[in-house]
Amino acid sequence: MSEHPERQYLDLMQRIWAHGSERVDRTGIGTRSIFGAQLRFDLGDGAMPLLTTKRVYWKTATREMLWFLTGDTNIRPLVLQGVKIWNEWPHARYVKETGDDLTLDHFVQRIADDEDFARRWGDLGPVYGKQWVDWPTYRYRPDGLYEEGEGINQVREVIESLRANPASRRHIIEGWNVAELDRMALPPCHKTYQFHVEGEGSEARLNCLLYQRSCDVALGLPFNLWSASLLTRMMAQQTDLQAGELVWMGGDTHLYLNHADLIEEQLSRKPSGRPTLEIVRKPETIFDYRIEDFVVHDYAPHPPIKAPVAV
Repeated sequence: MSEHPERQYLDLMQRIWAHGSERVDRTGIGTRSIFGAQLRFDLGDGAMPLLTTKRVYWKTATREMLWFLTGDTNIRPLVLQGVKIWNEWPHARYVKETGDDLTLDHFVQRIADDEDFARRWGDLGPVYGKQWVDWPTYRYRPDGLYEEGEGINQVREVIESLRANPASRRHIIEGWNVAELDRMALPPCHKTYQFHVEGEGSEARLNCLLYQRSCDVALGLPFNLWSASLLTRMMAQQTDLQAGELVWMGGDTHLYLNHADLIEEQLSRKPSGRPTLEIVRKPETIFDYRIEDFVVHDYAPHPPIKAPVAV
């Protein structure tokens, strides 16, 4: 029997922990890091790189992806669904700017209960979804000044391009908008998605290469692998292609020094099972999927492993 695909992830974790260079990072926590990693996963027959050596909350990652596709940048829709992954950044900004030592839990509750408070403090700036579906454009006026033009929906344009010109080398969704980085709560980590059509006719497969400039392997990468594969599956369904391969590439690929317990526990576990994803409905556009459209089969992971998020 072939080696379990999750072994790639565990081998990467082991290599970083054993041989990565120790560095002082932006958060002050410190990391062990390598540069230029690659993982490859076949998405055929519904296969997904959903880790089994710890529970990955794939519905949370799916809700985040659906939120990205709305172009929204406020955490309130996520908070109302119980998704917590973006809460720390606006909370840190609130505490810094107001001096109020409101706890994270109370801050999140106010985001849920008070629309005006959420509008003021829940926005993350022009992060992922804004760039994906509403990349800003500008046009010059006759008086020499400029004004904002109609935004570019990169996701829609790539889908149209895949249908009209599958051999193109320009099927790219980009999140790294240099002009707006300083307005983002966190510059995009999973920054560039490139799609590639392999083969022809009914057997044609859609591949995706994700380049990630910065990757927290213990907490972030399990979500990133699921989300990129999910986006590929959705794009493939919308363009009548088979799902092909996910190629993941990491720039600064690291483990935080305060994640030692997580790392050592996960490395002691063995992968088991081959989870698959079923998309039970094909909506009219990629922007019309709902969480109920996704069903995971044969997922029986080891228990979750908790660790702190570096903000």
